[in-house]
Amino acid sequence: MSAPDGWRRRAGRWLVEDLMGGLPGLTQLHPGIRQPERLGLKIVKDLAYLDDGLPEHNLDVVRPLNAEGPLPIVLYFHGGGFRILSKETHTYLVTRYARAGFLVFNINYRLSPKHPFPAAIEDACAAYAWVATHAEKFGGDLSRLIIAGESAGGNLVAGVALAATQRRPEAYAQRVFETGVVPLAAVAVYPWLQVSDSERFVRKKPIPWWLLDRAVEAEESYLGGAPKDRAMADPLVIFEAGGPFERKIPTFFVPVGTADLLLDDSRRLEKALRKMNIPIELKFYPNQPHGFHAFAWTKEARACWADMLEFMTRMAQLPVA
Repeated sequence: MSAPDGWRRRAGRWLVEDLMGGLPGLTQLHPGIRQPERLGLKIVKDLAYLDDGLPEHNLDVVRPLNAEGPLPIVLYFHGGGFRILSKETHTYLVTRYARAGFLVFNINYRLSPKHPFPAAIEDACAAYAWVATHAEKFGGDLSRLIIAGESAGGNLVAGVALAATQRRPEAYAQRVFETGVVPLAAVAVYPWLQVSDSERFVRKKPIPWWLLDRAVEAEESYLGGAPKDRAMADPLVIFEAGGPFERKIPTFFVPVGTADLLLDDSRRLEKALRKMNIPIELKFYPNQPHGFHAFAWTKEARACWADMLEFMTRMAQLPVA
């Protein structure tokens, strides 16, 4: 399947990437981002997790002020189809975790098409290794590490979970495994778990052309020119293969709307993990599309956040606010 051309490409890109993709950036106008102490937080910006000078290899640390004792950790991977968005567009979103009592590491990573696969998962694994080495200096408790992300970031969550629990051939995955640190839990919000084979979306039922176009375009942008070994672009397929795994796969929490193009990826993940007796909490939100949890003022988004934070605080044994 080839990427769309002409007006369809331009119209779809405006709707999905320019319009919807720009919405998270509006949160930068929130006064709590410019003055995080108003939210009871401290933000340390632009720490390098790789020493190459690239801004794509920076992360921010968000910590609740006046917190006592080692804190549970969230390592966050933003979404955006591996093509758009950044840690800056997600700063306010990740403050929700810090306000619940977590020490948050919010990372940038290289984006396609300039940096196709495996750049994003390489960077996610490098950031994980950095956090495994440095988190305790910031007051983090590595025994209560949760990896989290939405959409393409959910893909990276699944890939890092694999790298931490399965001895794999990829050098970047080995770097994670060698840390010996295994996540306590994984939060994959409406995850895109199989980048290849966009045609699968139309095998069961017709879908709007602009949605299919975005999936095809994102697939070709991320996988175009990639090496033949693309297994880690499709972590769902690896989970479905059933192992072997040398360490315990973390408990997953997966919230997804029933109107999401990627709904079946979440269902397949639940089936694969349950087959291996791995706990997973799959939550459905009726009639909600991809990206719904970012619209925090809606009833459905509030329900999703409440469910997600309840899961995370329960796993980390934090008191529920």
